[in-house]
Amino acid sequence: MDERLLKIFKSLLLARSPLTSTHLANSIQVTSRTIRNDIKELAIILEEYGATVKSIRGTGYQLVINQHETFQRFVHETMNNPATSDSYTPEGRIQYIINRLLLTNDYLKQEELADDLYISKSTLQKLMRDVKKVFEKYNIEIEMRPNYGMKLKGEEISLRFCLSEHLLNRSENEIEKINDLVKIVTKEELQTIRTIILKKVYERDVTLSDIGLNNLIIHLAIACKRIRDNNYVLFINQEINNLAKQKEYDVALEIINNVGEKLNVDFPPSEIAYAAIHLLGTKMISNDDLDENEVANMLDENIHNLANEMVERVENSLKIGVEDDRELYLGICLHLKPAINRYRYKMNIRNPMLEAIKTNYPLAFQAGIIAGTVLKEVLNIDIDEGEIGYLALHFGAAIERSSMKSKTKRCLIVCASGLGSAKLLYYKLRSKYGSDLDIIGTTEYYKLSEFPFETIDFVISTIPLKEKLPVPAIFVHSILDQSDLKKVEDVISGKAANSFKYTRKELTFLNKDFRTKKEVLAFLSLKLQELQYVDETFLDSVFEREEASPTCFGNLVAVPHPLKPQTDGTFWVICTLKKPIQWADKSVQFVCLLCVQKDGEHNLKRMYEMLLGILENSELVHQLLKCENYQQFTSVLLKNI
Repeated sequence: MDERLLKIFKSLLLARSPLTSTHLANSIQVTSRTIRNDIKELAIILEEYGATVKSIRGTGYQLVINQHETFQRFVHETMNNPATSDSYTPEGRIQYIINRLLLTNDYLKQEELADDLYISKSTLQKLMRDVKKVFEKYNIEIEMRPNYGMKLKGEEISLRFCLSEHLLNRSENEIEKINDLVKIVTKEELQTIRTIILKKVYERDVTLSDIGLNNLIIHLAIACKRIRDNNYVLFINQEINNLAKQKEYDVALEIINNVGEKLNVDFPPSEIAYAAIHLLGTKMISNDDLDENEVANMLDENIHNLANEMVERVENSLKIGVEDDRELYLGICLHLKPAINRYRYKMNIRNPMLEAIKTNYPLAFQAGIIAGTVLKEVLNIDIDEGEIGYLALHFGAAIERSSMKSKTKRCLIVCASGLGSAKLLYYKLRSKYGSDLDIIGTTEYYKLSEFPFETIDFVISTIPLKEKLPVPAIFVHSILDQSDLKKVEDVISGKAANSFKYTRKELTFLNKDFRTKKEVLAFLSLKLQELQYVDETFLDSVFEREEASPTCFGNLVAVPHPLKPQTDGTFWVICTLKKPIQWADKSVQFVCLLCVQKDGEHNLKRMYEMLLGILENSELVHQLLKCENYQQFTSVLLKNI
C-alpha cells in the first residue's frame, strides 16, 4: 500500500461518518477523480483482509468491516510497518529518501524519487539539502552523475553504520519486522545469526546488554547483505593486528566462521575485525560486584584518570555531593572502556532511554554533558547524546544514593520568652522529629551572633530575624501550630522555606514576543551583561551547551545554561513567551536560563529538584505562563513548589 492509499485508509478508519471524495481530495491535496480511482484500488486490497469500502450515494465513502479478527491483524501490521510511515510530512519524506539511497547500489534518478513521493522536482531538491546534512554526519557524500542520477559515496563502514541507525531499530521484534521489509537477509538467516552469537558469547563468557546483542545481530546481517553485493569494509593490516590481540577478536572469528558456513558467505579478515569492534564496543563486565582493586587490574591507568577527572569536574560544577561515591567511580570506569572503543572505530550505539533520561533526570544529564567535555579535552572524542545519556545513568544513580544517605539536620533554637517556653519548644520538636532532627541547643537573640554557624544547618526562631544569617532561618510561634511544623518539615526534607529564592525581579521577563531561540538567549544574555553578572563570553558558552544537546525537555519548558558555571551566585533568569517557539524538536514557551555559582560550596540538589518540579508539572507551567507580573509569578511558585 503506497502513502496516498494509506492516507485515505487512515482517514476512513478514524471517521465516525462517511467521507466525501471532495473532503478526501482536499485533505490529501489531489483531485476528486484521483480519490475515486484510489478508492477502487483500496477496496480490492481490503477485500483480502476482511473489509471493503462502501460508496453511499450522496453521502460519501465508508469503511465496512466483515471479518474483525482478520482486519485487526491487518491494521496492526500496517500501522506498525515502517514502509507505511507518513511520507506526507517533510521529515517522513526525508527519511524515505535516505532509506532509498541506502538500500540501492545503483544510481537513483530524482524524477523517480519525486514520483514516488508525489512531489515536484523543485520540492525534492529542497528536501535533498536536509538529506545531505544527515549523510555528512557519517562522512558520506551524494555523488551526482548526469543522465544516471545520484548514488552514495563513502567508506563502507560509515555506510553500514548509517544503514543501521536509519533503517533498523534494536528491539528483537522490530529487527525481524524491519528485516522482512528491507530484505537484509531472510528471516531464517537472521535467526541463525542470533543463535550463533548467543552460543559463542555464552561459551566464551562475554556479556552483552540486550541492546548490544541486537546491535551485533543486525550489524552482522548488514555485513552479509553488503558482502553479497560485493561491498567490503577495509582495515589496514596494522589495525587488524591490533584487534587480533584482543580476546574479542577470537570470539568474533568463531562467530564469523559459523555464520559464513551456515549462510554461505565468504568473510575476509577485515570483516572479522569489523565484528570484533562491535564486541569491543558492546561488551559489559559480567560481574558487577568487582571491587576497586579488581577493576584496577582489569583497566589501564588512563581509564582511572579519566573517571576521576569526570567525577571531579561534575562535582565542581554542580555540587551534587557525589565526589566520594566509589560506586559511581567504578561504574564510570567500567563504562569508559567499551565507550572509547565505540568512538575509536566510529561505531554508533542507540540509546532508547534518551528522551526519558533528558526529561526525568535533567541534572544527571547535565552531569553527562560535563563528563563528556573531559573526553573531548583528553581524547578529542566528540560524545553524542546517546552516549551522554548512558553516562547520565551512572550519575543519576549516584544522586539517588546521595539522597538516601541524607544526614540528620542540626538546628539551633532562638527563643526570647524565657527558659520555660524554650524547653517546651525543644521537647515538642524532639518528640515530633526524633532522630531526624538534632537540636544543638537554645540561645537568646542577643547571643545569636556569637554562635558558630558552621556547626548547624538552620535556625528556628520565635522572633523575626532581620539580619541575614549564614544558614536558613525560619520563624515559628512559641506554641507550635501546624503551619510551623510544616516549615520545619520542609527544612528537614530539604525543601527551602523560601521556594522562589532563585528568582529575581530584575531577571524575570514575562509575556515576551520573541520568535526564535536565538532571540530569547541573546536578550537574556544582554540583560545579564547590563547588570554586570556575566561577560561577553556567556552567550557563546550557552550556545556551546545547546550544541551538545538541546535543553528543551518537553512540557513547553527549556532550561538553557552555560557549559561551565560563570556567575558569582546561583539564580534563574526567567522568560515566558506570548506564543511557543521552536526549540530543536520541541515547542517552548517557558525559558529558565540557569546560572550556577562558579567555585560554589553549597549542594544544589534541592535547586535542581525545584526545577524538575516545574519541568514535570504541566498545570504549574500553564499557571506561570498566565502571570503578568513578578508578584503573581512568585506567588504561583510559592504555592506549588
